[in-house]
Amino acid sequence: MRGVRTLIFVFLIIVIAAVVGFLAYRQYIAPPPAAEQAPSYVEVYITAQPIPQGGKITADLLTTMQLPPENVIEVMYTLGEEGALLERYAKYPLDQGVVLTTAMVSESSSAVSIPGPSWASLISPGMTAISIPTNRFSLSGYAINNGAHVNLIACFLFADVDPAFQTILPNKTATLTGTGFMPESTIPIISLGVAAQDSSQGRLELDPSLQQPYYLLPSEVQRPRLSCQMLLQDVVVMKVGNFSREAEATIDTPAVPPTDAEGNPVPAAPPDIATLIVNPQDAITLTYLLNLQQTNPDNFAITQTRLTMTLRNPNDQSRQAPESATLQFLLSQYNIQVPAKLPYALQPPLYNLTSPLESALTP
Repeated sequence: MRGVRTLIFVFLIIVIAAVVGFLAYRQYIAPPPAAEQAPSYVEVYITAQPIPQGGKITADLLTTMQLPPENVIEVMYTLGEEGALLERYAKYPLDQGVVLTTAMVSESSSAVSIPGPSWASLISPGMTAISIPTNRFSLSGYAINNGAHVNLIACFLFADVDPAFQTILPNKTATLTGTGFMPESTIPIISLGVAAQDSSQGRLELDPSLQQPYYLLPSEVQRPRLSCQMLLQDVVVMKVGNFSREAEATIDTPAVPPTDAEGNPVPAAPPDIATLIVNPQDAITLTYLLNLQQTNPDNFAITQTRLTMTLRNPNDQSRQAPESATLQFLLSQYNIQVPAKLPYALQPPLYNLTSPLESALTP
C-alpha cells in the first residue's frame, strides 16, 4: 500500500509541476501575439458623374474610392495621378461610378482618335448596327430613346398559295378547247387553246335538303391570317432618328435641322427611323423582313411585316418564351366567346368598330 501511495504522490507532483511550468511559459517566456494590423486601402479615381463619349475630363467629374491593394491593377489611376486624367477625353460613354483606366481616356477627342464615326465604338465586338423604320406607335409614344433596351415584335400576314404557281388561292378557272380527234379521222389534234373565264375556282357540294349538287364560288379574295410574335429580346437602341453628319459629331449631336428658302430653321419632323445593335444573324433576319414588300395599285410600297418595339428595364436580364398571338390564341387564352347566331339582332346593324370619340362627333 505504501508503494501505491508513493506513486500517486509522485504523479500528482509531476502534474502540478507541468501545470505551473505551462503557466510560467505563457506568462513570462512565450512572445505576445502579434497585434492585428488594420487593412490598408488604395484610393483610385472613379467618375463622379456620367461622361459622354468625347467629353473632356475635369476635376468636378472625378472622385475616389478605396480598394484593397490586391484589387488595384497598373492601368488604374490612383490618388496623386490626377494630372494624368485632367484635360483628357473619354473614349467611350462612361457611367457614374466607373473605375477609370488608361484604356478609357485619350489625349484627344475620341471622335478624332478613333477611325470612322465616333459612335462605332459603342458597338460591342461581334455585334452590328441596323436601322428599321419607326413611327409614334412602334416607339411606344416616343418613350424609346437613345440607349433604351427594347423587345422587338413582328406581325405577319399569312395566306394560302398554289405550290406550283406560288400565287394566292383560289386559282382562276379557264376552258380548255381543241383537244380530241378530227372528224371522220383518227388523227389527234395536238394544238390546244385556253379560253379564260376569269372566275375563281370553287368546290362542289351537296345540298343536304334537296340532295342536289351545286358549285360554290368564293365571295371575296382570300383573307390573310395575322400572327404576331416577339422576335428579339433585350435589344439596345443605338439611336432614334438620323445621325449628325458633322465631322466631329458624337452620337448625342443632333442632326442639322432643315431650313426654308430664307435660311430659317424648320422644326424637325418626328423620328421615323431607329438604329438597333444586334448580332449578325439578327441583322440578316431584319434585312429579310424589311425587304418583304409589295406594291398596291397606286404603285405605293407596303411592307408585309409590321415591327414594334416595347420598352423594358435596362437592368432586366430575363428572357421569356411567349406564344404567337393568333385569332385562335386570343379566343382560347382570354376566353373570348364567339357570338351565337340568334333569331334577333340589334338595330341599326354595326359593320365597323369606331372609337367613342369618333361616334360622339358623328352628327
